[in-house]
Amino acid sequence: MTVDARAAARRPIHWAVGGALVVATALVPSAESAAAEQTSEVALRYACPFPSGPEEVGVVVSAVLPTSVRTGEEIRPSQVSVEVNLEPTALARFGELDAATLSAVARLTVRNTVGDRSADASWQDLTAPPVALPGPDGGGLALTATGDVPTVSFGSPGRATLAPVELALSLSSLTGSGEPTTPPGLDVTCEPAPGQEPELAAITVRGDSDPTAPAPQPSASDPAPDPAPTRPAEGLSPGAREKIDALTDERLEALDGEDPGSCPIEIPPEWVMTTAETYAAGYANAAKLDGAAALGPAFMKVVLNKRYINDSCASTVDVSSEVNFDYQGRRQLPPTKATFLSYGFMPTTATMTLEQVGPPAAIHTHTVTNTPTYPEETTVTAQLVMRLSDVEVNGVPLDVGPDCRTVRPFEQVLRGYGQSYPPAGYLVATGGSLTGYAHIPPFEGCGVGEDLDPIFTSAISSPGKKADNYTKMTQAPLCVATNPEGPDCPPRVPKPER
Repeated sequence: MTVDARAAARRPIHWAVGGALVVATALVPSAESAAAEQTSEVALRYACPFPSGPEEVGVVVSAVLPTSVRTGEEIRPSQVSVEVNLEPTALARFGELDAATLSAVARLTVRNTVGDRSADASWQDLTAPPVALPGPDGGGLALTATGDVPTVSFGSPGRATLAPVELALSLSSLTGSGEPTTPPGLDVTCEPAPGQEPELAAITVRGDSDPTAPAPQPSASDPAPDPAPTRPAEGLSPGAREKIDALTDERLEALDGEDPGSCPIEIPPEWVMTTAETYAAGYANAAKLDGAAALGPAFMKVVLNKRYINDSCASTVDVSSEVNFDYQGRRQLPPTKATFLSYGFMPTTATMTLEQVGPPAAIHTHTVTNTPTYPEETTVTAQLVMRLSDVEVNGVPLDVGPDCRTVRPFEQVLRGYGQSYPPAGYLVATGGSLTGYAHIPPFEGCGVGEDLDPIFTSAISSPGKKADNYTKMTQAPLCVATNPEGPDCPPRVPKPER
């Protein structure tokens, strides 16, 4: 991290979270309350669909949490641990692969509740180091995943609870020589077994008027926070997108120069990272088929501020976040049925499923802070695989088999443009329209008894020209885990725009 304190003092430092601008000094930890801490632990049973069949897995979740907080005060879980105990039957697959060690990345959904309001937070990237697999006559295996998790705060007094719900495991296996097995891993999404008390911890949330509540201790030098943005106006002023593009290009050119005049400050993720949920819906054009397929509504689990860099000398803020789609526990958009005219005359109906593969989709927001409007550009990049099923051609079913898909993942890039003052266009926090293009690769695995790959490749796949397959998605405002009582919780389904 590079910090030029003299240059950084030239102008206020701002924190951009999709248009919500907050003075950076608000990020500095204030005096802690006198509340005691509690080491909380809950043992649960999870139902997991392993290749060997349904398995019940023992899971122990633990964390250190305060016993009481004030309304609005951040709760920062520490010493988080998720211990997963796998039975020998669940490990059978890895024995068949001649695996020597097993590691995992756990994603635990935690439900934060106060009163009758709740919101789900995603404790992601909890990592369990490799552990030696037992021999053929050995027993089970315990994997312990740890890591930093987002903060949460509650806006109303009362009894607040944190309760684990869904658990997703990405298991990775290595051979004795340290090489990945074939296949190299297994993704499993588990649900809590019924009849359990899943509460991890209860925290007393005290209102400001509570005489027993610890008094806040503001510093006299603390500036007042900027007001939260209101709902964006419809669209941007003429030429705004071109101005944002020009500002972004100037910034990139400056960074390539010998003296970019840069004094970036990278804020640690644990200070600002939080989770959120929302929905997106829209349409994707299939250029060769001269039609459009509806997309969504897609449920999205968002982790905000995985990386945050404020460059006060260059007057820019860059925020990196990430998102995973979620449909019935799988990383995909809901299947959608569409009808097109193949080759311009033959009506074809098919169910299309877009599956998310690889790492979470990346959200990057670039904000320019030396103009009064604070313009910003947001880019969302996802790796997807398209699957086709339930195909009918001119009303006659066409058996494409269970694995008709693109031969490789393709990159879907969507962009949105907005500004913070006054709020307008697309902002991550308040949503709006994102647009972009995609190149669809050839298809493979299509057909039972006959090779139908060339037909779908010819009818759908694109040669990579920019104007081939246009996509427009409308995102609803975020329901942020730190504000489960906010007006955007629970998240709403937006009306798609063409």
